[in-house]
Amino acid sequence: MKDFASYSGGIPDDLLGEVQAAAAQFDGKNENELIRAIYARAAEGRRAGTLTDAQIDAFCAQFAPMLDAGKRKRLYKLAAELKKL
Repeated sequence: MKDFASYSGGIPDDLLGEVQAAAAQFDGKNENELIRAIYARAAEGRRAGTLTDAQIDAFCAQFAPMLDAGKRKRLYKLAAELKKL
């Protein structure tokens, strides 16, 4: 998965290596730092035209069930902000 545009709702074969690399990059970082980095990458994708509303919705649908109510609310708020870009 080179960018958010290649996210299809499933787990691509190369995702494990990327997740491990990302986890190592953010090891020791707090939740807010991680969210800022993810948001920045998504915003970059929106500005480049490679991240669609449908992809944002699919991402939220997949991850929202794993979050508590507060984090789910934050996810949806960030998704709405991204859609405005």
